[in-house]
Parts: sequence; C-alpha cells; structure tokens
Amino acid sequence: MNKTALAIIAALSASIALADDFKTINGKEYKNVKVSRVEPDGIVLITKSGISKVYFTELPKEVQQRFNYDPKKAAAYLRQKAKATRKNNEQLAKERADIHEWFGDQRQNVQTLQARYQQLQQQEADLLSQIGAMQSQPASVQIPSGRHSYSYTNPLRANLPSLQSQLSEIRREKAQVREQLEKTQH
Repeated sequence: MNKTALAIIAALSASIALADDFKTINGKEYKNVKVSRVEPDGIVLITKSGISKVYFTELPKEVQQRFNYDPKKAAAYLRQKAKATRKNNEQLAKERADIHEWFGDQRQNVQTLQARYQQLQQQEADLLSQIGAMQSQPASVQIPSGRHSYSYTNPLRANLPSLQSQLSEIRREKAQVREQLEKTQH
C-alpha cells in the first residue's frame, strides 16, 4: 500500500473513532455525531443532517460530568450572551433609526429639489414668454419731427438683455438641480 492510501485510512479511522452517540433525558438520540465544540451551557454536535446544539440540562449527569458542566458557569455564560444580544439589538435599532432618518432626509431633499425644479421651469417659461413678446416688437421706433425723422431704440425692448441674462441663470440653476436629482435617485 502506498503512503497516500495509508494516510486516508488513518484519517477515516480517526474520524470514526471520534464519533459519539448521545441520548437526551427525554429520549432523543444523536447517533454517530462529532462534538464540534463545548460551550458552558451545552455541546455543539455535527450530525449527518447538520449542526445541533444540545444543552447540558437536556443530557444525563454522566455526560454533564464528562464535559465538566458547571451550572454556575452556564448561568453566567447565558447572562453574558443575553447582555451581548441586548447590546447588539440596541445597536441594530439605532442603526435602523439612523437609516430611517437618512431615508427621510433623502426623501425630503428629493421633494425640495423637485419643487425647486418646477419653480425654475415656470420661471423659464415666463421669461421665454416675456422675451418672445419683446422680440416681436420693432428694434427701433421712428418718430417724425418736421422734415426729419428720428430713430430711437424701442423702450419696450430695453429690458431684453436683462431678461436674457436671467434666463441663462435660471437654465444654469435648473441644470444643477436636475444633476442633484439624478444623483439622489441613483
């Protein structure tokens, strides 16, 4: 026989030798199981169907003694686990509250951005209407005076550069708000 085959047989023999059978005080049997770990309040078993924890209070006295079960240590261990669980649950509750608050802030932020975007759209439409009305007016006005006619810039178009500047600013802000909305929605 080669060395690899001997190693495999030795490993299989060791795992079979480590297998145990347990029977609880209620009659439930655990056959051919391996003890994965010993905890102060019980043993964790690996079975064919998975992993199980059997508490020492469910096992006969001889099994409790074999694994050095101490009821006082078990009670202290359970108190420590309960305290850790409470602390973990408190931390989870805080994290959930923080997440809920963050989502609320994000929702509020999106609503604020959407409202601002609608305002900017309305302002843009109003300015386009005013600019269109001004641009439909003649650029200059002819005023006859005797034999001469004087040409003046139409005063109705005087605010046109200012309105066009406002339109550019509104479109710039509108683009920024749209970009922020896209960031919050992705």
